[in-house]
Amino acid sequence: MNQHVLNKSKKRDVSLPKGRQLDDAALAQVVETLGDMPPRRDLLIEALHLLQDKFGHLSAAHLTALAEHFRLAQVEVYEVASFYHHFDIVKEGETPPAPITVRVCDGLSCAMGGAENLISDLQTALEVAQVRIQRVPCIGRCDTAPVCQVGKRAVDAASVAKVNDALIAPFDPVIPAYEGFDAYRHTGGYNVLGKLIDNTIYPEQVTEVLSNASLRGLGGAGFPAGRKWGFVKSYAGPRLMTVNADEGEPGTFKDRYWLENHPHRMLEGAQIAARVVGCDRIYIYLRDEYPAALEILKTEISALEASDLTTVPMELRRGAGAYICGEESAMIESIEGKRGLPRHRPPYIAEVGLFGRPTLNHNVETLLWIPKIVENDGEWFADQGYNENHKGLRSFSVSGRVKNKGVKLAPAGIPLSELIEQHCGGMADGHSFKAFLPGGASGGIFPASMSDMPMDFGTFEPFGGLIGSHAVVILSDQDSIRDAALNTMRFFKHESCGQCTPCRAGTDKMVGMLQDPATDNALYSDLMTVMGDSSICGLGQAAANCVRHLIKYFPEEMA
Repeated sequence: MNQHVLNKSKKRDVSLPKGRQLDDAALAQVVETLGDMPPRRDLLIEALHLLQDKFGHLSAAHLTALAEHFRLAQVEVYEVASFYHHFDIVKEGETPPAPITVRVCDGLSCAMGGAENLISDLQTALEVAQVRIQRVPCIGRCDTAPVCQVGKRAVDAASVAKVNDALIAPFDPVIPAYEGFDAYRHTGGYNVLGKLIDNTIYPEQVTEVLSNASLRGLGGAGFPAGRKWGFVKSYAGPRLMTVNADEGEPGTFKDRYWLENHPHRMLEGAQIAARVVGCDRIYIYLRDEYPAALEILKTEISALEASDLTTVPMELRRGAGAYICGEESAMIESIEGKRGLPRHRPPYIAEVGLFGRPTLNHNVETLLWIPKIVENDGEWFADQGYNENHKGLRSFSVSGRVKNKGVKLAPAGIPLSELIEQHCGGMADGHSFKAFLPGGASGGIFPASMSDMPMDFGTFEPFGGLIGSHAVVILSDQDSIRDAALNTMRFFKHESCGQCTPCRAGTDKMVGMLQDPATDNALYSDLMTVMGDSSICGLGQAAANCVRHLIKYFPEEMA
């Protein structure tokens, strides 16, 4: 029989639908796993999480069954599952991943802390089929570098011995001691919300106090919070609110600190903001790398909703390992159950946001200041800045070559040199201050000679940088600035959503150029111009900041 006849004999059964066929057993497993979850498109990512959590991966049969259950095309489910790094898709005939995954951060702070040696040592020590060693981008624990996660359990200052101990213990997250609902109310928590509910204070008063405080968005953009409220309120309802707890900027971990220690400060701030702006529902988008914060928020949201306070309904959504979802429109796409692709603007989300509604979006730290500001008045907060030109307090995430790393609460506008000496105990022993990143990987990298500049919005922009989320990484004379720039570029290459060519191809090209010492500086300049001018969102626009500063301030390392 010739090949033509063979091919004709393998035609599909026309009585069946096109594509992969539904497995009834897999459908039963999906239905059982999801329980009473309604099959809504915006819950697709959470459904994928539940399947991954139970089975350790996403099989082709389960993806097909999930598409059937949600009444979606198989391609719609597959494109979402394949977009996010934390989902492991196993195609037909492929071997599932090892049942235990050890995720090792290779971000800049962890690289400086010895991540490469840790990865090599773990690969040698754990050469068994039951354990998978996986490189991952920053997981938000930069102050205890190097770090990794065994299942959902974080291992700080990681070593082979500590990982082995974690492999014996349950893989659930360790929940730190934190201020719960009763403790928060005992110290006056929710008093401001109560006054707003009882009409003891009015929304207009809250907005005025907030404007007087000069509170700005502390997720990176620095937009005045009071003005944002006015913009969203100017559009007809119904309105929604989102809380961006997806801090993924390498070097930042302040939001995790606040959520794992004082979750109700953020929750009360969110409730106040939602009431003042007139939002019907609050969606909290939390990065998947923060499993302890997830459990804390589940518990404390339930406690708040069971209290005597009338609250705006809240929904907790977890990301799935995509830095791009820290961009507000990409986050909204993800909440809607889609790939986290940034939207073209205008319209801005204040007008057309989540589910097409006007949407108020705030960062965790921005919200947690609201109750204190309303309680003490706007001037109280504004006057705590370093001087009259800088208003309020900031949470600086400090990592790298300092003695005391961590979240440092300090006046806005404090010089970095003062932050290091007064809040971090100075440089680590044996290290001399050489360079710093004021705002994580996208904020650029500057020489120590510029450390007397005020750490605030507007300071570094004229020099092609930004303070962003106040993620400060300190480098010393023992660090290579070129290696640091290459590390940040590899991160952006990994995290590019791929929607636009300047970012997708540009980050890849830039990594290759940095690995080639013979690259002409003029080529760097051309590529940086294209990426900065043509990328859709801030990822591609700011990705090359560290490379630009490497060439400008550290030319000796380009030779």
